[in-house]
Amino acid sequence: MTAQLRDRLGVVVTGIGMVTPVGVTTGVAWKATCAGSAGAADDPRLAGLGVSFSCAVTGFDAEQSCGEDARRMDPFTQFAVAAARAAVADAGVTEGSWDPSRVGVVLGTGIGGQQTWEEQGRRMADRGPRAVNPLTVPRAIANIVSGTVALDLGLHGPSLSVSTACASGTTALGVALDLLRAGRCDVVLAGGTEATVTPLVTTAFDRLKALSRNSGDPARASRPFDAGRDGFVLGEGASVLVLERAQDARARGLRGYARLLGYGASSDAHHLTAPDPEAHGARLALRQALADAGVGASDVSLVNAHATGTPQGDAVEARLLAGMFGTDTAVTSTKGVTGHMLGAAGAVEAAFTALSIDEGVIPPTANFETPDPDLPEIDLVHGEARHTAVPVAVSNSFGFGGHNAVVVLGGV
Repeated sequence: MTAQLRDRLGVVVTGIGMVTPVGVTTGVAWKATCAGSAGAADDPRLAGLGVSFSCAVTGFDAEQSCGEDARRMDPFTQFAVAAARAAVADAGVTEGSWDPSRVGVVLGTGIGGQQTWEEQGRRMADRGPRAVNPLTVPRAIANIVSGTVALDLGLHGPSLSVSTACASGTTALGVALDLLRAGRCDVVLAGGTEATVTPLVTTAFDRLKALSRNSGDPARASRPFDAGRDGFVLGEGASVLVLERAQDARARGLRGYARLLGYGASSDAHHLTAPDPEAHGARLALRQALADAGVGASDVSLVNAHATGTPQGDAVEARLLAGMFGTDTAVTSTKGVTGHMLGAAGAVEAAFTALSIDEGVIPPTANFETPDPDLPEIDLVHGEARHTAVPVAVSNSFGFGGHNAVVVLGGV
């Protein structure tokens, strides 16, 4: 793609909405992330389990955020509706700002309405079939989240739900970018959502030995890249970004937070849950994203790493980043603060990356204290936020099934 064509098809982030474990608004979540304030704590929903703490969303009023219809929504949809409403308000959209038939919705989720499935399963087991809510399926199916956001906002463009495990939020951004470049939409609301801090999902991940068991100090349990890392902390929440063509944003008098420059995706085809130790698929996605954006590795100032705090996953990504960028590019992982939000993670991290570009601030990697002698050296931001210009940044997401998704963002 030529530079002239890329500029004409340029896509900008004009609105951000978030519901996270460290704040149910973008401003609060961003402040906590820049301060490195971890959100993990004991979770009464998980009492008595092998892992009884999480990065839970607190202080969220579903009816206030979503209206009376919240009662018919699973929490994963509530989070997304609240984030979408906030993103649209942040983008300054008013009546007549857009043609609803040209506005799309693309949202990622790794699991979907798990809380509904578990609750209704318990009802059936305890009280029989007649106790099961007739709305169980439309509350829980993964596609309902994008359909509900479109319904809530009166949007008539394509509404899609994508599921690539922990890469889902980033995959949604890539699909949205393609829709905008193809001219199928003028605006796309894109992001990810997850509400799977449940007894069954937590136990399942624990049985897989994927979760941290640092129950003595939950706030320090999510430790990306640290020598003492022992697994991730399960999180929940949502993030939605308003994406529109740069020329349309300018016509509305908006500069935007950042440009969405490029996207890359690949499959490891290696293992159901373990990453390829040589990172062939992740490297392919990263190179695709850089090529799509028209930038080289030397142009990248920041990588928001997928780094979840698992021994194997962080090691593979550290070697990938050291090989691609050396020590010339700053690296951070915001999962030390938010925990691992699964299908929402990539969207939250892309939003944080856009804010880093807009404000010139790189959040620290919370809980990083001891370098791992077995990992190559990278310029990991830790201890405190780093104030520096961020002209081009990368956000990585990798998921079970070998899904890899990478986006490149840049200044406007």
